[in-house]
Amino acid sequence: MAGNLERWRAFGPFFTVVWSFLLASIFVSAERSLKKEYSSRIAIETHDSDSDILTSVVNFLWQGNNSGYHHVWPELKFNWKIVVGSIIGFLGAAFGSVGGVGGGGIFVPMLTLIIGFDPKSATAISKCMIMGGAVSTVYYNLKLRHPTIDMPIIDYDLAVLIQPMLMLGISIGVAFNVVFADWMVTVLLIILFLGTSTKAFFKGLETWRKETIMKKEVAKRYEANGDGKEEEAYKLLPGGPSNNAGKEIKDFEEPTVGIIENVCWKECGLLFFVWFSFLALQILKMYTTTCSVTYWTVNLLQIPVSMGVSGYEALSLYKGWRKLGSKGDEGTNFKVHQLLVYGFFGILAGLVGGLLGLGGGFIMGPLFLELGIPPQVSSATATFAMMFSSSMSVVEYYLLKRFPVPYALYFVAVATVAAFIGQHFVRKLIIVLGRASIIIFILASTIFISAISLGGVGISNMIGKIERNEYMGFENLCKYQV
Repeated sequence: MAGNLERWRAFGPFFTVVWSFLLASIFVSAERSLKKEYSSRIAIETHDSDSDILTSVVNFLWQGNNSGYHHVWPELKFNWKIVVGSIIGFLGAAFGSVGGVGGGGIFVPMLTLIIGFDPKSATAISKCMIMGGAVSTVYYNLKLRHPTIDMPIIDYDLAVLIQPMLMLGISIGVAFNVVFADWMVTVLLIILFLGTSTKAFFKGLETWRKETIMKKEVAKRYEANGDGKEEEAYKLLPGGPSNNAGKEIKDFEEPTVGIIENVCWKECGLLFFVWFSFLALQILKMYTTTCSVTYWTVNLLQIPVSMGVSGYEALSLYKGWRKLGSKGDEGTNFKVHQLLVYGFFGILAGLVGGLLGLGGGFIMGPLFLELGIPPQVSSATATFAMMFSSSMSVVEYYLLKRFPVPYALYFVAVATVAAFIGQHFVRKLIIVLGRASIIIFILASTIFISAISLGGVGISNMIGKIERNEYMGFENLCKYQV
């Protein structure tokens, strides 16, 4: 009974999001319908009240010939907006790359409020910035080893399990970005981000307490040995296994090796296979008529590609043929429902990323921490998966002509430099303080700031549209004009 309850509880976020969408749609549509009634003085007293509410909701959500989207692309020129936007983008990329979340929650408000893009174009450029930061961070992480186990800091098996589902979710999210109204995105964002930031914050507190206990134990051991020396902080991470438990831990700094030595070629081959398969399908989709049978067939072909690779990895983990090395011996005992939940959250992370222009790390980061993955490994693996997913998002947005290329190139350069500097600075800070929980707190604070900034912008835009009585329903994908 407890197992079944745990199984259903894992899908709690999904049911919460669906229920919130329904409530929000009823609330906003009811308010707009009341304004229409007042202004036009049309009394609909003869209709059944339940039928009237349902009709107003349907009319609010769907008017096939209406569209509320008009892109706004400001001219690229040097002014105070570019300077301020570059500074905010730099800080967002630096901290976002460390937390493994990309920084999209900071990029989108900056691009909307300061630079002047419309929300959906800002979403697309945000994805470009996330891609630049992810590539820079992955290059930095490819030189690092796991802090306590003799393996790369990137858990490639975990990436193979999650990344194909993340890519599938990205494709769905990009389509939803065209179809969904801005207020729907805002509702989803606030609920999701407040929940994940709170979860990550409490995980950070738990990790901080464990680190404090371990630091005290190390100090007592040195005092008992009569060294009287204040050694470098411990290297073991809370929740992180070690295959060197009996050895003296002398420093916290992560060992570095050559990039070639840290690449697992088989797993990378699978990931690149998924990426190029999705790319080929996206290019093929360009030569089809939107919403035609061929169009939907090409879209549906993404499912067997992603399911096949993730399914192969899931089967290998279930049978014990492979294991999540970053969890040590614990990385082999997986149940079917656990693997299904991980796949579901991979799709959810991609969907949110494609829809909101964010990195899937907002979902993957807290998920990996709950799996017991050490913070450094969680951040590095999430960023590695995001490199593939964000680059595919950029391709899809480019094919949809959702962003101006000069602006995208400029902000990609800013994010790339910022991510590399941020990684270097925070890794040094972790070594000095001896606390990997810093990464978790950066993750939680970045998500929370994103919830406040994006949520505030979204609510402001929603109120403005209600006052102007603008169409706020779904867009028609089949009539979308690039």
